[in-house]
Amino acid sequence: MNSATSTVLQLEQVWKDYQQALKTFLHSKVSNSADVDDLLQEILIKTYQSLNTVQDADSVKAWLFQLANRTIIDFYRKRSRHQRDNELDASDLWFTNADHDSSFEQDLSKCIEPFIQALPEQNASLLFAIDIKGQSQKELAKQQGISYSTVKSRVQKSRGELKRLFEECCHLSLDSHGNIIDCDTKPGNDCNKC
Repeated sequence: MNSATSTVLQLEQVWKDYQQALKTFLHSKVSNSADVDDLLQEILIKTYQSLNTVQDADSVKAWLFQLANRTIIDFYRKRSRHQRDNELDASDLWFTNADHDSSFEQDLSKCIEPFIQALPEQNASLLFAIDIKGQSQKELAKQQGISYSTVKSRVQKSRGELKRLFEECCHLSLDSHGNIIDCDTKPGNDCNKC
């Protein structure tokens, strides 16, 4: 029996012994089932590529779970990097929800511009450029000659201030993801922003 056949048979046995435990471990760290399946496949490939480096048969389980843990860390790093490098989609904003009633969204969207205009000038112009006109944060940073991370930080701070203005005027009901699912004017409040 050649070494390639031996490695495949060894891999099959290891995978038979530990696949379910690995999947359970992945589910405890990653909520999306499709991501878990992708990670499990990635671990299988890495196991095939490196199983022959494990010296002691008793350390296979520990080695596999270290491999799984590193794979999870890499997964979250890639996701974080992707979110950092790509612009925030309008559907990710706290004041939108693609699954929500479109008439509610239309009513709420009428209020966004007046609330943005109620912010301090620098914050208002920043949010107007990015969230209303759709200019990219990277492009704005380049135009203003400041770092991208500074623009991101200012946008986040400005969005927080915008949310506070909404909350001063209205009761916001949020879902578990922070999306507005309902909005009612607070009784006796005469904010007149929209």
